[in-house]
Amino acid sequence: MKKISIIQYLEKLSKFAGNVYGKLVREQFKDSIEISELGMLACPTGEELEQLNRAVAIMTPHEKKNAAKLTDDQVRKIAEDAKVDPALLAIFINGFALHIRNLQLR
Repeated sequence: MKKISIIQYLEKLSKFAGNVYGKLVREQFKDSIEISELGMLACPTGEELEQLNRAVAIMTPHEKKNAAKLTDDQVRKIAEDAKVDPALLAIFINGFALHIRNLQLR
């Protein structure tokens, strides 16, 4: 089984952050009220990426190692400490957990 760390996952997300292709992909995920939470997992905006970098940077080594198993309360606390949008961080952590799960199923 191939392993990926939360830092490697963040780096993977950053590839299309803020670029033209990423914006096109993100447009495909918008819903009727112009929200594209799932699009963030394909191509975060520059601001979203900055927030995610701040959140991951303050995580403890234990939290980073077990990021796919963080509880909602742990994610909220990290978001609060990093001064980032808690919903954004929750989507990111859940996306990471799904990515890990998909790697395990291969």
